[in-house]
Amino acid sequence: MSKASAPGSRRRFLRAGGSALAGAALAPAIAAAQNKTETPLAGQAQPLEVAPWSKTPGEPVLWQAYGQPSSFEKNVVRRSRAAAPFAGANSSMTPLQDLHGIITPTGLVFERHHSGIPLIDPERHRLAVHGLVARPTLFSMDDLVRLPSVSRIHFLECSGNTGREWKGPGTASLQFSHGLLSCCEWTGVPLSVVLDEVGIDPQGAWILAEGADAAGMTRSIPVSKALDDALLVYAQNGERLRPEHGYPLRLFLPGFEGNMSVKWLRRLKVGREPFMSREETSKYTDSLPDGTARQFTFLMETKSVITFPAPDHRLRQPGFYEISGLAWTGRGRIKRVDVSTDGGRNWSAAALQEPVLDRALTRFRLPWRWDGAPAVLQSRAVDEGGYVQPTGRQLVAARGLESGYHFNAIQSWKVAADGVITNVQV
Repeated sequence: MSKASAPGSRRRFLRAGGSALAGAALAPAIAAAQNKTETPLAGQAQPLEVAPWSKTPGEPVLWQAYGQPSSFEKNVVRRSRAAAPFAGANSSMTPLQDLHGIITPTGLVFERHHSGIPLIDPERHRLAVHGLVARPTLFSMDDLVRLPSVSRIHFLECSGNTGREWKGPGTASLQFSHGLLSCCEWTGVPLSVVLDEVGIDPQGAWILAEGADAAGMTRSIPVSKALDDALLVYAQNGERLRPEHGYPLRLFLPGFEGNMSVKWLRRLKVGREPFMSREETSKYTDSLPDGTARQFTFLMETKSVITFPAPDHRLRQPGFYEISGLAWTGRGRIKRVDVSTDGGRNWSAAALQEPVLDRALTRFRLPWRWDGAPAVLQSRAVDEGGYVQPTGRQLVAARGLESGYHFNAIQSWKVAADGVITNVQV
C-alpha cells in the first residue's frame, strides 16, 4: 500500500531538521562570540575574514561582451565534445543533473543532427509554401518576422531519449540516459497564420516539412496539428535561434517527438496523404514482437526522472537531502508526481514547483533524510488526463525489446551505503 505525505509534513520535517542543522552550525560561532577575548582553539569559529573582493572595486559594467558564468563555475558540466556518449556522435546531451528550475540555458540545449550544422545567411533564406494551396508563396525572414508572433514555454525531447534503457540499465549517467531533453521559451509565428495567408485547400490533410541542411530532413505533419499549435520559430530563450538549433527558422510542434520539429526549415508542401519519407518509414518507427511496426507515434508520453540524487552525484554522508526531478508530458500538464525511496514498495506525493505549464518541464521536490542504508529512488508521473507513467516491465510486455523509441518507463537509481549512485532495474 502506498503512503502519501500528510499535509504539513514537509514543513514539520524541515522545521525539525533545520533547527538541528542550524543549532549544530551556530554553536561554535556563539561560543566564539561569547569568548572573543580568548585565544581560539582548534575547531572553534574564527573571526570573519574580510575577503579581497570586499576591499577593491569589481569589474566594470559590460566586462564581457556576452554574459558568461562565473570562473568559479568552470567545473560545472558545460557543452563539450566530451559530453557525447560515444565517438562520432551526432548528438549532444543536456546535463540535467546540473540544472535548476525548468528552463534549459540555450548553450546547454541538446542537439541532434543528421548531416551537420548548416551556416545559413538569413538574408538569402526562404521558406516555400506550396502544394494544395491557393497562393504558393516564398517567404523571406523579414516577411515572417513582421507577422503576428507568440512566445510559449515547452519541452523538446528526442523520441530516442532513454532508448538504450529498453533492455536494462544502458548508461551510467543521467545526462546520457535522459539528456536528449530540454525546455525553452520559443518565439515565432503560428503556422496557422502562414497557412491562412496561402489559403490551404480543404483536401490538404498532411504537410511535408523539409530542412535546408545537407540531409534534407523531412517529416510529414498532420494539418490538424499545424492549424492547432505549431510554430515557425525564429527565437529561443529571448534571442535569435543559434545555428545548432535551426537558425534562422525552425518548425516547432509542442508535445511531439523532437525530430518532427524540423530545423533550418525551407519548405512546406501541403498534400492529401503522408509523404512516407525515410525518417518516418525506415527510421523513427517502433518495431513490435509480431514483426509489424508502430508508425507515426508522434506524441511524447508522460515521463519523469529524479535529477538529484542521480548517478552523476555522490552522497557524502547520511542526513537531509532534497530529492528533486523533472516531469513532462506531451498530453498536457503534469497533475502529480510520486516518489519512492524503497524501489516502489511505498510512494509519497512530491511537491510540484510552480509554474506547472502545458507541455513543459515541471520540477518536483521531496524532502528526504538518508539514514546511510542502501536505497532505490524512483519517480512516477501522472498527467492531467490520468495517464500513469508505466514500469519498464509493463512497456516490454506491451511492445517487446526491439524498439529504440518512446521509452518512458519509471527510472530507478540505487544509492549504496557508501553514497555511490548507480542506474539499476528493479
